[in-house]
This record gives sequence, structure tokens and C-alpha cells, in this order.
Amino acid sequence: MITPLVRRFTCPAALGLLLVAGCSDPADKVPQAPASSPQATPGAAATPSTTTASTGAKTYVIRPESKLGFTGSKVTGSHNGGFTNFSGSLKVEGGKIVGTPEIQIDMNSTWADNERLTGHLRSPDFFNVASFPQSSFAITAIDAPGADAKSKVTGNLTLHGVTKSISFPAALQVADDAVTVKADFAINRKEFGIVYTGKADDLIRDLVVIRLDIRATP
Repeated sequence: MITPLVRRFTCPAALGLLLVAGCSDPADKVPQAPASSPQATPGAAATPSTTTASTGAKTYVIRPESKLGFTGSKVTGSHNGGFTNFSGSLKVEGGKIVGTPEIQIDMNSTWADNERLTGHLRSPDFFNVASFPQSSFAITAIDAPGADAKSKVTGNLTLHGVTKSISFPAALQVADDAVTVKADFAINRKEFGIVYTGKADDLIRDLVVIRLDIRATP
């Protein structure tokens, strides 16, 4: 929550309700995915929706039209971005995802809605792409859908050289012709060693919204 003192400097009352609304935190609108110690990734970590892959499993490959994006914010506004180059595959057997699917992310493909910000995000202040050119997410468990028809996805996220386990709700559809995964959730960037604070009068928030819209086909 923005305190009255911070609001006085970043969203003066004279600018009206429109600017005050612009200071809202996008992460308030999505579930949070706290980070914990990484989980074991072998098939022994299977859940009702994730089992050890067998030779009869069908392989699905992530399609180029898939999207992996994020929204970061500071007290005066927010920026959208994402990654244009990522890849991965998964296996399906009996209508369920099996094995340990993994997405590999080329951090050099980082983009933002501001060209200057794109360069800054790739710098040591944030992703430090020169030292950590690859990130990844390896699924370790998928729970059966709940009352909201969403599945709890758990996996190891490696970002900025740090690996942590996270869990988030996702709309997961498995069909003969495609597997789709859609999810919006927030992670705490500082849990992955990304601690740049920004300007003293315009601090960058810790929570970053991650947006997945993944489509994989045989």
C-alpha cells in the first residue's frame, strides 16, 4: 500500500484521481507465487497429473506464437515486457502431462515497452544477461484442477543464477492437437537476487507479474 507520504511526492492530489489510479500495483490483481527451496525433478515427484514419461508418450513442442511476458512497476507507473526467444517441449500420455517439462529462456531476447528500459533490464542492475544468458522453468508437479478449473503448477524457476521452487494456478488444457497453458501470477524479484531499488523518490516494487500464454503441438 502506498503511504500518504509517498503519495504526496509521486501522486499529488492536484493531479486528481486519474493519476492516483495510475500508481496502483499490478501485482495486487494476481496470485502471488512465493519462492522456496528447489524441488526434486525426477519422475518420482509425480502428481495425479504428472507421471513418469514412458516410451508411449507423445511429444508436444512449444509454438512460436506462444507468449511469455511480465509487468514490472514503480510507485509512479508500470512497464510491460517479455521474452521473444524461448523454447521447450512436453510429453503427454493418457491425457496427462508426464515427465518433467522444461522451458528454456534466452535472456538476450528480453524486451520492454521502452527502448532505454530494454537495455537497462539486460544490465547488471536487473537480469545481468552477460553473466546469466539463460533462464528456465522445469515443472515438478501439476495438481488436478480445483473448483476454479485451474491446476496448481509447481516447478523450479532458475532466474539470475538463482533456482527456487514456485507454484501458481494455471488454466491447463490437454488435447490431441494441442496443449495450452495460461496463467498470470506474481513473483518477488528479490528472492532471485534482483535487488535494484530505483530512484529514491520513485522506488521499484518487489513484485513482478508473470504472464504465460503457451501453446504446444505434436
